[in-house]
Amino acid sequence: MTSDPKNYQPGPGFLKGRIILITGAGDGIGAAAARSFASYGATVILTGRTKTKLEAVYDAIVEAGDPQPAIFVIDFTKAQGDDYQNLHDGVEQEFGRLDGLLNNASILGNLSPIKNYDIATWLEVMHVNLNAPFILTQTLLPLLEKSADASIIFTSSGVGRTGRALWGAYSVSKFGLEGLSQIVADEHDTIRVNALNPGRTRTAMRKLAYPGEDPTTLPTPNDILPAFLYLIGPDSKGVSGESLECQ
Repeated sequence: MTSDPKNYQPGPGFLKGRIILITGAGDGIGAAAARSFASYGATVILTGRTKTKLEAVYDAIVEAGDPQPAIFVIDFTKAQGDDYQNLHDGVEQEFGRLDGLLNNASILGNLSPIKNYDIATWLEVMHVNLNAPFILTQTLLPLLEKSADASIIFTSSGVGRTGRALWGAYSVSKFGLEGLSQIVADEHDTIRVNALNPGRTRTAMRKLAYPGEDPTTLPTPNDILPAFLYLIGPDSKGVSGESLECQ
């Protein structure tokens, strides 16, 4: 492992020729990661539920002169087996393999004591944040196994490592994601799999959770990307089953 993934500095074009799928790519960390991966030569597959947001990221990548991305609209609150299989089939037909998967999409749900937590909201958060990454990863594993150097990243959270009052289903879902990451890592010798905690970052979700916080005091999504770049690229070869920090 590099001495400090938080300050990793990749060389130009170090992701050239790689095919990387990103969930939640329409805004926040997912959008920043997509633009950054593309700037280093990757062809990125942008997935999310809002087509206009994905198209804006697509346009920014094309305008920057980076490899033309692909878009696949999928709403993880509603997606069924056929939706996941259609995504797999589309990637297989277009690219034949997958070199990276960033499981980034998630929702916050309620900040509420467990005794008052809305059950429907609990189920939705657990589905989007944990069940959907499991289904997507399982569905795409055959394409990742075709890569000579595949990497899976699960975007985690500090409350997925130490439970905190009021964080409810979001916290529990991220605990589950940490476990899922470790299991997939332990089951695969040829694919590296890691969990990554972004920390305090200037995103729409952070604003929902801390409405009184001054966002200008927080790092932007672009500021925390070095660890994502490290894990998704070749320099992290041999690093798997870890839980790393962006800050």
